[in-house]
Amino acid sequence: MMATRPAKAEAPAGAAFAVLEIDLDAVAANWRLLRAAHGGLPTAAVVKADAYGLGARRVAPRLYAAGCRHFFVAHLEEALAIRPLVPDAFIGVLNGPLPGTERAYRAHGIEPVLGSLGDIARWVAFARRSDAAQPALIHIDTGMARLGLEPDELRVLAAEPERLEGILLRYVMTHLASADMPGDTSAWEQLRQFAAACTQLPPAPRSIANSAGLFLGGAFRSDLARPGAALYGVNPGAGPNPMRPAVSLRARVLQVRSLAVGEAVGYHATWRAARPSRIAVVGVGYADGWPRALSNRGAAHFDGTTLPLVGRVSMDLSAYDATDRPEIGPGDWLELIGPRRPLEVVAAEAGTSAYETLTSLGRRYARVWRG
Repeated sequence: MMATRPAKAEAPAGAAFAVLEIDLDAVAANWRLLRAAHGGLPTAAVVKADAYGLGARRVAPRLYAAGCRHFFVAHLEEALAIRPLVPDAFIGVLNGPLPGTERAYRAHGIEPVLGSLGDIARWVAFARRSDAAQPALIHIDTGMARLGLEPDELRVLAAEPERLEGILLRYVMTHLASADMPGDTSAWEQLRQFAAACTQLPPAPRSIANSAGLFLGGAFRSDLARPGAALYGVNPGAGPNPMRPAVSLRARVLQVRSLAVGEAVGYHATWRAARPSRIAVVGVGYADGWPRALSNRGAAHFDGTTLPLVGRVSMDLSAYDATDRPEIGPGDWLELIGPRRPLEVVAAEAGTSAYETLTSLGRRYARVWRG
């Protein structure tokens, strides 16, 4: 376990105000666990949003080295960024092809996810111009009401199968909406709808489970799973987290202030000292993705002691009640995310999801990759 108070001379990343440490070996181990949950069947890695904020250009090659050969991103630009690092891997773009980007897909061997009749028509037209079938995936909406073919569009394709001529159909996929909710049965209804929808399309490999879906049992196994957040340590369900933590965040104390009874901390005086207090100020605020909703609700950890976050989180700073640890001084490190401050705990204190908390972590941190 990483020490919570390293000697100042051993502080990582030089003079960094905060350090976000990423354990690439943990990410790889999580992928192997998820593949095992999929019965050893092909299991992709979703590395969109810069691998959920952890650095896709570091994460993708590490997963490739672990054996992953399928990757998904949200946008074409994200696919282009990792293509040289995973040269022979499958890369799919979940948000589909924007008009005018078709040649870039073909030139770099990237495959779009088609989610509407319009997407399909443009891709077929591109195939005709290219005089060659073009690979793609088709997304069927089974309850998210975001991207994906609607029932009426499926009926059109079933009645007019020639609309798919020119498409090399790699996978048909859907996306589970509530697989991580205990007691929610909607995933089973989505599974039923997906199976029925696939009968209206040409036979093709199927892709169903996201991170949470992999833990719903064998019925959700398919030709390709697409886990995302669980790769990075986010709990895929509501019980004990089976994933290895992949991130930790530590912040350096900038200054320690002494307050008399009744004195306030931060904007609008939302917290006042009920006793003579010592306040440790760190250089992490909402500009760094540290949620403003943690104001007077969050905490940090220091060598066995929880330090409540006091006052409002501001753009560049947050403050912690260090009264019970009088030895804390400038240069010491507080654990904001880590073994004593799990990501899910921080997210719950902020009233949000671990997904949002993870992907919001800002660019000003010194990032240190291990493994």
